[in-house]
Amino acid sequence: MASDRRPRPIVRPKFHHTTFATLKLDEMVSFYEKIAGLEPVYYSENGAWLTNDEANHRIALLALPGLKAPSDKGHTAGLHHTAFEYANFDQWLDNYLRLKDEGIVPFLNLDHGMTMSMYYQDPEGNGVEIQVDAFGDWAAGREWMWASDEFGANPIGVYFDPDKIVAARTAGLGFSEIHKRTRNAEYEPAVKPEVFLPEMW
Repeated sequence: MASDRRPRPIVRPKFHHTTFATLKLDEMVSFYEKIAGLEPVYYSENGAWLTNDEANHRIALLALPGLKAPSDKGHTAGLHHTAFEYANFDQWLDNYLRLKDEGIVPFLNLDHGMTMSMYYQDPEGNGVEIQVDAFGDWAAGREWMWASDEFGANPIGVYFDPDKIVAARTAGLGFSEIHKRTRNAEYEPAVKPEVFLPEMW
């Protein structure tokens, strides 16, 4: 018997943007410009719409009246982070060094297998992932996630110290070798942070 159930659209829409309500509009605009090159297309006292590509906006920031500060934000259900991806390893690592010079450092660094990822926090306490694809091919990474016993056994990933990654590149190692050694836990930090967002409020 034919079913009327339609579990997904025939034509799938592309993800376009994320919107945050904020008590720190100017700080948020400044942060997202620094972290990922997002610039305001429109910016007023009530909000800002930011983009870093051809879209009209990728992040919207709404300074709504009557907003309340969150409580225990790092340990409550909801959005954990948004993510941005660099095209190659050198761009990704150079961005880490650029941000470090600005005093902006990640609170968490994980090699997930299909990506190497650094996690930052915006001024409201929201997570921001800056990643590079380990395969250079989304189809290959997707297949690895689906089929790999390695990912199934540890979907969170392997912790790493980004300064050890920088040192490995300076010593002449390429991305493939660094990624392999990271997965073998050769660049782990002295202290492994929690995956929870650090509480900022």
